[in-house]
Amino acid sequence: MITTEQREKLRGWFAGRLPDDLFEELTEITVDREEITVIGRIPEPRLAADAPDAERTAALESRVQEFRERTREDRMAVAREAEHRFRRKVSWGVECGGRQTLFTHVAAPVMTRLRQPERQVLDTLIAGGVARSRSDALAWCVRLVQRHTDDWLAELRDSLEHVQRVRAQGPDAEPGQADHAEHTDDEE
Repeated sequence: MITTEQREKLRGWFAGRLPDDLFEELTEITVDREEITVIGRIPEPRLAADAPDAERTAALESRVQEFRERTREDRMAVAREAEHRFRRKVSWGVECGGRQTLFTHVAAPVMTRLRQPERQVLDTLIAGGVARSRSDALAWCVRLVQRHTDDWLAELRDSLEHVQRVRAQGPDAEPGQADHAEHTDDEE
């Protein structure tokens, strides 16, 4: 987990490194141990105000695809630099017309041991057609919990940041360690 300050520095690095004309606005940067996801807003296609939904959907999809193809080399250059610097894969996405589209993302394997009652929950989701596999069912459960506990998780993340700062100032901390605790582990 990274602190708010580390996240702000990461966002600043991308804001400074991305070509000025890549996005209208850098809307979101999320990070975990494996991946940094960069999402920016791109201009909507110009359509008549009364354009049918099918036309609007096709235009948005085409705009996103055009952007993805046209900016691939620039995004790959930034990703290579960021992956070397931050030691995480970089994934990309856009917001266009109120919709968010991810181009790439990391599907990280997670090992866990589940007892029979937990496996039965996953198997019920599979039998009900909600998921194709236990892995899909587990991911569905995580998304469900995430959706309903955003406030609680945000408070927990804030608490963890506070714990990291206090630990870095403790009696076992080496001189200068408190300053180092404010930087990501893999900054150069």
